[in-house]
Amino acid sequence: MNNWSWSYVGEIMPDILRGLWITVQATFYGSLVSFALGLVWALALRAPSRWVTWPVSIFVEFVRNTPLLVQLFFLFFVLPGWGLTFAPLTTGVIGLGLHYSTYTSEVYRAGIDGVPPGQWEAATALSLPRRRIWIAVILPQAFRRVVPALGNYVIAMFKDTPLLAGITVADMLFQANSISATTFDYLEPITVVGVLFVVISYPTSLLLRALERRLVR
Repeated sequence: MNNWSWSYVGEIMPDILRGLWITVQATFYGSLVSFALGLVWALALRAPSRWVTWPVSIFVEFVRNTPLLVQLFFLFFVLPGWGLTFAPLTTGVIGLGLHYSTYTSEVYRAGIDGVPPGQWEAATALSLPRRRIWIAVILPQAFRRVVPALGNYVIAMFKDTPLLAGITVADMLFQANSISATTFDYLEPITVVGVLFVVISYPTSLLLRALERRLVR
């Protein structure tokens, strides 16, 4: 059984922290993609035309019901055969964003449905253009309701970033595995990565709970 070595931890921390920076980038940009696309899907699913709602609904259900790792492998290994090649981190961001957009779309839907009908009626009575109603009345109220839920998906995405190691993104887990493959000592690298996930995820979840309590007052 290996003994814990703090000096070894000090030696590997620079590489682990470099991986953490990649993890944070993938989470940040993946979240932006998921928020933007999620809103697009949510609005498209409310379109009056079935030619819009059906394809979007099928796409959302397909993505939501297939594993993220399979989607990442498809983007990274299959698309290049069709002439579409992206850097590993870019592929990871696209994969995370697409996958989680199918969940954020449901969050947006719930937020929009939660806007009181009186708001729609009042805006319509003022003869506001439909686009103005969405931008100035409905979406601001919906966003206020969905911020905590969106934050929870950011945390979930952050904890899913180790899957990016499967497409050679040099995140924390990739760095830990690379170190362990060289030193044949897995205890410290893997433990440090696990601790960093907890140290970042748990306080963030507490902050989101506090934010949720404040917003629902």
